[in-house]
Amino acid sequence: MGSLAMLVLLFFSQGQSSTPEVEKRSTCDQCDERLFCNCSSRNYQHVPTVTVTEVVTLDLSFNDITSVAEDDLREYTWLRTLDLRSNRIQSIHEWAFHLLQGLESLDMSYNQLAALNPAWFSKLLSLQHLNLLGSCYRTLGPGGTLSLTRLRFLRFGNPALEEVRRGDLAGVRQLDQLEVYGNNLKRYDPGSLGDLWPLGVVTLRLRGPFQDNTTLVSSILHDVSYSETFLVVADVLLSEKTSIAPFRETNRRRVRSIMFQNATLTDEAIVHFMEVCPCAYGTFLGSLISAHETWDQNFVFHFFMFCYQVMNVYKFTSFLPVGFLLKNLRQISIINCKVYVMPCLTSLLLTQMVYLDLSGNLLTDLTLTESLCHGIGILRNLRVINVSDNALKSISLISKLVTRLDKLVHLDISQNAYTSMPPTCSWPQILTHLNLSRAKLRRVTPCLPSTLEILDLGHNDLTAFHSVALPALRELHLSGNKLMSLPPGWLFPSLEVLLIQSNTLNMFGPLDLRLYRRLRALQAGQNRFVCSCEFVNFMVWRWGGAVEGSVELTDRWDNYLCDSPLPLQGQRVDRVQLSLFQCHRILLVSSLCGCMLASGILFVILLWKIHAVWYVRMMWAWLKAKRNSGNQKRRDAAGNAYLLCYDAFVSYSEQDAEWVEEFLVPELEDSQPPLSLCLHKRDFLPGHWIIDNIIHAMERSRRTLFVLSEHFVHSEWCRYELDFSHFRLFDGDSEAAVLVLLEPISKDDVPKRFCKLRKLMSSRTYLEWPQEDERRAEFWSNLRLAVRGGDEL
Repeated sequence: MGSLAMLVLLFFSQGQSSTPEVEKRSTCDQCDERLFCNCSSRNYQHVPTVTVTEVVTLDLSFNDITSVAEDDLREYTWLRTLDLRSNRIQSIHEWAFHLLQGLESLDMSYNQLAALNPAWFSKLLSLQHLNLLGSCYRTLGPGGTLSLTRLRFLRFGNPALEEVRRGDLAGVRQLDQLEVYGNNLKRYDPGSLGDLWPLGVVTLRLRGPFQDNTTLVSSILHDVSYSETFLVVADVLLSEKTSIAPFRETNRRRVRSIMFQNATLTDEAIVHFMEVCPCAYGTFLGSLISAHETWDQNFVFHFFMFCYQVMNVYKFTSFLPVGFLLKNLRQISIINCKVYVMPCLTSLLLTQMVYLDLSGNLLTDLTLTESLCHGIGILRNLRVINVSDNALKSISLISKLVTRLDKLVHLDISQNAYTSMPPTCSWPQILTHLNLSRAKLRRVTPCLPSTLEILDLGHNDLTAFHSVALPALRELHLSGNKLMSLPPGWLFPSLEVLLIQSNTLNMFGPLDLRLYRRLRALQAGQNRFVCSCEFVNFMVWRWGGAVEGSVELTDRWDNYLCDSPLPLQGQRVDRVQLSLFQCHRILLVSSLCGCMLASGILFVILLWKIHAVWYVRMMWAWLKAKRNSGNQKRRDAAGNAYLLCYDAFVSYSEQDAEWVEEFLVPELEDSQPPLSLCLHKRDFLPGHWIIDNIIHAMERSRRTLFVLSEHFVHSEWCRYELDFSHFRLFDGDSEAAVLVLLEPISKDDVPKRFCKLRKLMSSRTYLEWPQEDERRAEFWSNLRLAVRGGDEL
């Protein structure tokens, strides 16, 4: 029984483990506030979920997704753009896109789809862009039609595409752009693309059919050619007359713009092309191979462009045999072709040319002199010259070569090896546009023509621009230099646009812009801004919405970042928050200093009011005297005991000296027993500091006898004696002072700082000198008793 249970359990566990687990879908969290989820290049094997609801744009390109199931996109009903390119998708459920009815752009290019199912697109009624390039499907669908009435941009095809049948695109009507990749196309039903209109741009990659099946190519060109269609024929080899024959259809349909992109053509093919399409504007982006063909002389060609590479340039047929062509050419562009010279004999034939582009070649000052016939003014109808990205070195030379071209208005000599600018130059009188960018110029001079309206000096090594006035200039490009300030605006009274990005600007302000009277657009980002209060306030006030100004910043705020101070480095200027102290430091420091000064003054007044200075001064003198007294006591300890020498120190005014000497001294010193008095005239030690004498006298006297009068109150030295006596009172000896009033005096006349003395005058009896003779004996008796230390009077 136990064995059976074990067997059942084992069977159950095995069956359970063999059940396939549903693989959990990954989550993409790279979504921003614009509802755009960038889930590209993350090795997803299945369509992930996202962290944002109502996502609008979903990029799933460059992953390893192999299939799209029915429910993978169910949650993306708000989707407008879906990018599934460059995965490994082999299968898509027919209802996978049915809920994406608002989808406008779908890119399914470069996957591994073996077939297209029209059912995928049946509910995509809003789709405008569809890219089906790549993969390996052979037809556009198994018998179905691609019904997308709002589609405007369609790209389809791959190396495996073999058939395009009538009805495959029956539901597509008004396409603006069409690209067809059919290098190996074998079958095309006429009219398959005939209902697509108006077809502004058509790109055809039909290398194989151009060589093997010109009838098929003719049918396609017939269906996609309209007079306003810009036709791009890419990845083709045109070498014989038969390969050119299909273009008769474009001539019949009056197509005027044809571009050959990444094409290989012989001069024979070009001649036949111009015979077949004499009125078309041709642009050749590819390779030219000489076939030494004799050119016919019965057609006119208006625009001729060679780009990228001329093969076997030394064997190429001379243009001289086709002088009949050159006489009627008005625009010529020979770009990136390693051309080092255009002979003067050829230039002499270009009598009607108004546009010449020789950019990206190997021209030097010497060979350009030959190409422009030494500046004799042959190309008098020339209005535009572009010789940028060559090996030119002399601005002076080129100015002489073009000075006789009376109709020249636009000259592009950028990306050359100029290092200096001569002091003066001669230019055509109507030259309005000059491009000198991407050279190595370090300074500008009056060589620049005063007639300029547009000047490009970007990406040089300029450190200043302040010596050249250009009154007609409307647009100035100075980005990518080393300028530390805006050029003076008064030099450019007509300037409307100024580009000065990527320099070393620290700041600019209203005074700088005020000099530009007509400036309306400014780009000054990507500089090394010092985010001072003045600059930040100006930028926020001027362009942060606080005021509408005539000058508009046309680049983004993300380009305006602080370089200093260090704590603000990398922050956007419009988001910088500066404190009140940082913005008004001088004012705040001045205010603080003013407050401190006012507080100091108030404090000094307060100290004066409460006599703090006097207290400090008296305290210092008293402590010094106490120290001296202590030293004296230590000296006396070695010998005799420290003794008091006087019964009283008499403090009086000099105006009261007569009373003291005639009355006070005799009465007290001649009494029985006699009293010893200390008088400053008689007993002070000569040569000592008077304050030391006063303190010493008080210290060696039992009492201090004050002879108070109006003279005493106003006497400086009496006040000193009163001061030290006051400190002695604070020492605790309240009996040390004896007051004698020679004349009536109120305690209010005693300075307020002598609080202890005023208190004594209020609480103790003091002696008054009587005017009557009969009362004087009693006065002297009371005074002797007070000096000897008797009871309170």
